[in-house]
Amino acid sequence: MQPPGRSAGKEGPRRKTLDHSGNAIKFGTDGWRGIIGDTFTFENVRRVAAAIARYVRSEGQPERGLVVGYDMRFLSPEAAQEAARQAAAEGVPVFLALGPTPTPATSYAVVARRAAGAMMVTASHNPSIWNGIKFKAPYGGSASPAIMKRIESYLPDSDPGDIRAKSQTAAQIERVDLVTPYLERLKELVPLERIRSSGRRFVIDPMFGAARGCLTRLFDEAGIPYSEIHGEHNPLFPGINPEPIEPHMAALRQAVVAHKADAGFATDGDADRIGAVDARGNYVDSHKIFSILLRHLAGDLHRQGEVVKTFSTTQMIDKLAAKYGLPLHVTPIGFKYICELMLTRKILIGGEESGGIAVGGHLPERDGILNALYLADIIATRGKELGELIRELEEEFGPHHYGRVDMEIDMAVAHRVVQKVGEGKLKEVGGFKILSLNDLDGVKMILGDSAWLLFRASGTENLLRLYAEAPSGQEVKALLHAAVDFARRQEA
Repeated sequence: MQPPGRSAGKEGPRRKTLDHSGNAIKFGTDGWRGIIGDTFTFENVRRVAAAIARYVRSEGQPERGLVVGYDMRFLSPEAAQEAARQAAAEGVPVFLALGPTPTPATSYAVVARRAAGAMMVTASHNPSIWNGIKFKAPYGGSASPAIMKRIESYLPDSDPGDIRAKSQTAAQIERVDLVTPYLERLKELVPLERIRSSGRRFVIDPMFGAARGCLTRLFDEAGIPYSEIHGEHNPLFPGINPEPIEPHMAALRQAVVAHKADAGFATDGDADRIGAVDARGNYVDSHKIFSILLRHLAGDLHRQGEVVKTFSTTQMIDKLAAKYGLPLHVTPIGFKYICELMLTRKILIGGEESGGIAVGGHLPERDGILNALYLADIIATRGKELGELIRELEEEFGPHHYGRVDMEIDMAVAHRVVQKVGEGKLKEVGGFKILSLNDLDGVKMILGDSAWLLFRASGTENLLRLYAEAPSGQEVKALLHAAVDFARRQEA
């Protein structure tokens, strides 16, 4: 139900700083994104890099340096180099990636090198016309809102490029391999020999993104059979957006069937999100991946800890956490909330509906490549393909189907719709009786232990986000249809 290409900056800007042409740099949770040639310009790259470097200096240990990574997008290498030069001109040493690097590898480098943070040039899962800069904090995860607010306060109003000419104390820029240490770390976390011994075969889809060459390198070293699609360098992402959801999974589904593989794994443009396909070519969404990983960690490996999910994630996680006696936290939508809990509590696993999943003991960060390895290991260990694992979960906890619609509608109307839902005057929707309401983030109608409908207005775009879960796909469609119909009636 998700339309192609989610909009950028959905978490929302906190303030606008205009450049000379009247464009705005808008900071979201992870950083800044813009359309290439419009707001994503070298001038704005320098301004963002200057703000981050000045924030690092204000923290008192600029000598720890900044890691700078970049993805496969148009102008990403050049923008990374420009960002590195600007940070060095501000007196902050830089570890600049030798080549394209997944975001989790950049985040791992921050922790491994004890750096002050990282700049990652990427627009993640957005269409090819977008690019941007994410900032990763010293703990290797998304910066807190407080950190982002401080970075914003250092954002110069004009191009700081002339600083380079005036500076006599520019710091060093060192080119470094960020990928190899990260892959070595993954080999410590997942036993590749066990996957090889199972004889299972996989298809890998980096979606023309920064995971290119990562899983293939690990599988080559371990002797694991695989095929790869979309592994060439093509910043136009022909035919897809680099986001591991339908309809962008069609080629992977076809390849899994054609190669008679046991599963297919897709990662988004900067490789922090995961999507999968089972042996029959069926798309496996992030809710089911999250559930499979949680059962493996708690049930097969008997690991302890707490579980955290965002407000729009499947109720199956609640049931699994209850079965294994694990405390469950439900947060507003946005991985930053999961990251905050991972920094302060013993979190076993945390996930969100968009494909971002983090496992405790690694980083407080989404990692699509690691999650692909975990799925391969589960298939090898359990001797069952993903479809069978899903059927086992559904036999125990009941079927859980999910859908989402991003509805284009005037922002004021979207907020009015959410307000109307929150008044509690509706008694049924899509054939379900409304049992209760929860307004943690938007308003969620609770319709049963595996059925709900969530209304959530965007704070920055003319969008009303509608999420639904129910025991059948038809019921999900009915709920989303009823939600759209209700919203349209509020436009009058």
